[in-house]
Amino acid sequence: MALFRLDGKRALVTGGSKGIGLAAAAQLRDQGADVTIAARNEATLRSAAETLGIRWVVADVSTPEGVQAAVAAAGEVDILVSNAGGPPPSLPSQVGDEAWQRGFETTFLSTTRLVERVLGGMRERRWGRIIAITSLTVGRPSLSLPISNAMRAAVTNHLRTLSLEVAQDGVTCNTVAPGYTATDRLKALHANPAEAEKLTARIPARRFGQPGEVAAAITFLATEEAAYITGQEILVDGGWSI
Repeated sequence: MALFRLDGKRALVTGGSKGIGLAAAAQLRDQGADVTIAARNEATLRSAAETLGIRWVVADVSTPEGVQAAVAAAGEVDILVSNAGGPPPSLPSQVGDEAWQRGFETTFLSTTRLVERVLGGMRERRWGRIIAITSLTVGRPSLSLPISNAMRAAVTNHLRTLSLEVAQDGVTCNTVAPGYTATDRLKALHANPAEAEKLTARIPARRFGQPGEVAAAITFLATEEAAYITGQEILVDGGWSI
């Protein structure tokens, strides 16, 4: 039997039209999974799906209706990759109730609702992989990303707690926490070349990561070979955290 193959497994990747989500979808497909990607922008999503030759569904997973649509399009999900868009930057003192609520729905509730939809089938089949993409700021908060810091930490601890319940059913729950990765969001947050150079000088690898490098960790966690890894936060950060 070939190692690290995912033949016969169905995967749903949210936020799958670009960046880390798209890279994860491509690698899961390459390992044999039947992949569906979900996102809000139809044009970008369609283009990405047609390039990879996979299914796609327009869905806003910050809403119950969007979660339902995404899961219905994917079918019986064996591998869930929950990837929520990052909340906008601000100072902690500037975050009001409305912004907290949007972050809660987009980053936290999207994951819990997706999990609720797919978990029953995973437990019945006694095989499942739940993977959420978070951020290194879960344990190392960024001053300008208070909503992301809080909500991604909540996702991390929710999946850690859930792992205690479902590990005996063959379902693993993990998070992958990227460091500074060359996505559109990173480029927008660090558009100044001098600022970007200063930042990379503080990363032991002396560069930003690539989406495919984060996707490799996600794909490994989805395999049979990773069955004994659960309740973990996997940092992919070029050594930043140390």
